[in-house]
Amino acid sequence: MKLKLLNTFIVFGFSFNVAAQTCYGGADITTPTDRFTVNADGTVSDTQTGLMWQRCSYSQTYNTETLLCEGSTPAVTWQEALRGATNDTTANYDDWQVPNIKELASILEHSCTEPSINEVVFLGTKSQNYWSSTSGVSSMSSAWVYQFDSGLNSLRPKTSDVYLRLVRYEK
Repeated sequence: MKLKLLNTFIVFGFSFNVAAQTCYGGADITTPTDRFTVNADGTVSDTQTGLMWQRCSYSQTYNTETLLCEGSTPAVTWQEALRGATNDTTANYDDWQVPNIKELASILEHSCTEPSINEVVFLGTKSQNYWSSTSGVSSMSSAWVYQFDSGLNSLRPKTSDVYLRLVRYEK
């Protein structure tokens, strides 16, 4: 069944020049859609964690008419990510921050790859690394990232260009 489904996604992806997410039916869903409240302002509220996320990747704008993310998604250094969070005013909130590694892990969808995220809830996710605010213990010049193509984490030098999705405490 998985192979047939994968072939269907591959054919669909080539037909429209779009890569398709692969999800595995036998695996437990870790981020069910009903756990989240999709807000009209381009944010997502997580009822399990009390966190509010940007629906789109950093620097993209959520279009309330098309219900899509618009604009480019720049990869930024860790310092640029911290500075960007401080200056971000998405949905008129001014307390956005770079998620710590546990917060970022909370939105991983372990039953899917490329990207490893609930695509109904979170739009515009690159199948690449995303920053966390968590520095490495043995190497303060590195920070933890999650790679959203596979859902694996690793340390990256803080000078690396990596993608970003911001979070805030809703309550």
